[in-house]
Amino acid sequence: MPKGKKKPFDINDMTPEEKLKFEIAQELGLGDRVVRDGWRSLTSKESGRIGGMITKRKRELKKEACQTEENSL
Repeated sequence: MPKGKKKPFDINDMTPEEKLKFEIAQELGLGDRVVRDGWRSLTSKESGRIGGMITKRKRELKKEACQTEENSL
């Protein structure tokens, strides 16, 4: 892809990881900007916040999965 050209952002063609990332961006009010200008339009602070929330959410999901597994035994 030529330099300076950005791949169009397709909300319907995302991996589960990308869906989680975009969901969090929307919660932070950044979804419209990501769709319009891409992920590179975010500041490092905004990107870091999204990354931190992804980590937290994954940790919570893992904890819930472990608790569900323990309860089913």
